[in-house]
Amino acid sequence: MVSAVLSAQVDVATAAVPLARVTRGDLVESVHLGHLVVLAPDGSVRLALGDPDVTIWPRSSLKPLQAVAMLRHGLDVDGADLALVCASHSGEPGHLDVVRGLLAGAGLGVHALQNTPDQPLDADAAWTWRADGHAAASLTQNCSGKHAGMLATCVAAGWSTGSYLDPGHPLQRAVLAVVAELTGVPVEHATVDGCGAPLLSTTLTGLARAFGTLAAAGAAGDGVTPEARVARAMAGHPWHVGGTGRDATAFMTAVPGLVAKDGADGVYAAGLPDGGAVAFKVLDGSSRPRPAVLGAALVVAGVDPGVVADAAATPVLGHGRPVGDVRAVFA
Repeated sequence: MVSAVLSAQVDVATAAVPLARVTRGDLVESVHLGHLVVLAPDGSVRLALGDPDVTIWPRSSLKPLQAVAMLRHGLDVDGADLALVCASHSGEPGHLDVVRGLLAGAGLGVHALQNTPDQPLDADAAWTWRADGHAAASLTQNCSGKHAGMLATCVAAGWSTGSYLDPGHPLQRAVLAVVAELTGVPVEHATVDGCGAPLLSTTLTGLARAFGTLAAAGAAGDGVTPEARVARAMAGHPWHVGGTGRDATAFMTAVPGLVAKDGADGVYAAGLPDGGAVAFKVLDGSSRPRPAVLGAALVVAGVDPGVVADAAATPVLGHGRPVGDVRAVFA
C-alpha cells in the first residue's frame, strides 16, 4: 500500500530525462537525469529536456535575485563587494576580506552573521583555517557574503538586524516580491536553505527568464538599475562569485557578459548579454555533470563551442589519467 502511494507521487523525478552520460573506457558507466531549458533572447524555448516548468528549490542560484532586492532597499555596493553578495564563495582569504569589509561598512562585525557555521569550501583555505586554530564559522561558510549584504541592507533601511532571517521580515518579503517579479512565477513554496535564509520555489523556465533579464540589463548602456548592477558585478568579478577552480568562475571568465550561478543539489542558471538563458536541475543533486551540461546548453544558446570547451571539459580518471568523460546527451 505504501509503495503504491509513493509510486503515484508526482515530484521532480516524474518527467526527468537523461542530461549527461558518464563514459569510462568503452562503456557508459552512469547517466545523470534531470530537466533543462534554454531560452532564446525573445523568451521562446530553444531546447527543453524533461519538464522545464518543474517546480524546484533554486538554492544558491537565487542569490543574484536576492541581491536585486537588497539594492532596491538600500544596499549600496558594486564591483567585487556586490559579486560577493551574490556568491557561494570558496572561503579563500580574499573572499573573507570582502565579507568583513561589507560588515564594517554597515558598522557591524562578524558576530552579526547568522548563517550556518562551516569550513571554507576551498581545500587549501580550509586546511589553513583549521591549522590557525579556527573552528567552523559563519564567516567562512560559502553564503556569508549574501548574509553580510542582507545585514547591510537592514542597516540602510532601518530594519532589525537581529531578525533578518525571519520570513516575515521586511527584507525577506522584499526578496519574495522580486523573485516573483523577475521569474514571472508565483512563489508557491517556502522553506529554509542550508545557510538558514528563507528559500523560495520557482520553475526552471522562471529561473532562466530571470537570469536572461539580469544579463541583458548588464549589457545595456546605462547600467544603473539593480539588475544591471548585479549582472556587471558578477560578470566583472567572477572569482568573487565562486573562487579558484570553481566552474561558475571559469564560465564567466570565458564568456564576456555571462551571468552564471550554481546552486546546491544540481541546480544551475546562466544568462547571456543578448537575453538568452539556461537553467537546469540534475535529478540526483550531483555537481559532477554540471560543467558539461552548462557548456552544451550555452552552445545551444549561441555561444561558440571553442569558447566554453575548457570550462566544460569533465574528464573521468583512471589511475590519475583520463579514461573517459562526462558528456551532455545533447552535445
